[in-house]
Amino acid sequence: MDQRTLSTHFGKAVRALRSERGFSQEGFADAVSVHRTTMGMIERGKAVVSIFTAYRIAVALEITLADLFEKVAAQSD
Repeated sequence: MDQRTLSTHFGKAVRALRSERGFSQEGFADAVSVHRTTMGMIERGKAVVSIFTAYRIAVALEITLADLFEKVAAQSD
């Protein structure tokens, strides 16, 4: 899997989990401590996130980082 594909799968997983939990994109960006534009780029697969940002996303979603990456892997099925 290349970087673009992985970023796209990551973004789709984050968007789905955020929506399931009732967060607006702006509110979720605040919870993760990133700018709302950055969150939009993450969800569209246009930004590559650091492992620390992925961790902050998982914390805001109240899931483990492992669970987040399981959702990412499911996007590729």
